[in-house]
Amino acid sequence: MKNSVFFGAMAFAGLAAGAASAGTLDDVKARGELNCGVATGLVGFAAPNAEGEWEGFDVSICRAVAAAVLGDATKVQFVPTTGKTRFTALASGEIDMLARNTTWTFSRDVDLKFDFIGVNYYDGQGFMVPKELGVSSAKELDGATVCVQTGTTTELNLADFFRINGISYEPVPVETNAESQQQYAAGTCDVLTTDASGLAASRTVFADPTAHVILPEIISKEPLGPLVRHGDNEWGDVVRWTLNALVAAEELGVTSANAEEMAAGTSNPEINRLLGSDGSLGAMLGVSDDWAKNAILAVGNYGEVFEANIGEETQIGLSRGLNAQWTDGGLMYSPPFR
Repeated sequence: MKNSVFFGAMAFAGLAAGAASAGTLDDVKARGELNCGVATGLVGFAAPNAEGEWEGFDVSICRAVAAAVLGDATKVQFVPTTGKTRFTALASGEIDMLARNTTWTFSRDVDLKFDFIGVNYYDGQGFMVPKELGVSSAKELDGATVCVQTGTTTELNLADFFRINGISYEPVPVETNAESQQQYAAGTCDVLTTDASGLAASRTVFADPTAHVILPEIISKEPLGPLVRHGDNEWGDVVRWTLNALVAAEELGVTSANAEEMAAGTSNPEINRLLGSDGSLGAMLGVSDDWAKNAILAVGNYGEVFEANIGEETQIGLSRGLNAQWTDGGLMYSPPFR
């Protein structure tokens, strides 16, 4: 009797899990559109261009997933979210995934019941000040007013840093990147703090970017990446392996320019499996066999996405650093496609 109850419970749990995990992928296919949560506007990462089209590093992940699932990178509804609204939007089902410079933490993964499916940018929190302030270290900011976004890890890291260093500050709470930039530019706060990549992006919107200095201290680890709801394993696999496909493509030399040609077959079995000319990885995910090829053709490999949106030749001007491939001393690494 005990065993029958156990197996009955297991069967029910399996059915419930199956229903939950199949839901989002089926919903996206039926809807013919991906609902993707992004920032309200952060140049280089997620912001509408002059034509009103969303573009940026995080936006590219959304478009890659749409290309992988629907075969069309334009089939995305971008939903702007703030630090406060992003998690509610995901938990409620308003969005299918969140790709919004969001840090992977224990409580967000476990307590809020989300699955971070990988890291697309290894970052850390920093500080920006007007050059005329004459400050060369964050430890010289005693008594400063600091613009900080609410509902973020940035708030907690800020409090910890000042407490550890025995100095004080006055927080100026803001809701969005745009508000933080406006308040800082208006002189409402002496300091702007967020992820270092966000500071580099924010600096580009000021009248004279050279008048602002990003201080040398990086006070935290901020592994940023896309996330989905717990209990949606098949959907999590799709988003996870789409990101992995972009990372692996760079390592394997597959680009938006050569992916179509390579999809005809190469001497490298892993490239063939990745691009769908060998095996059935797409069927395992519940998508077409050319899913990864479609994603790469749409946005490029990871290196292409990085360089086009936030790399050294862009106005953001970020070097690869920790976000280089593992073969170049960085942390970017995809599990094998086999």
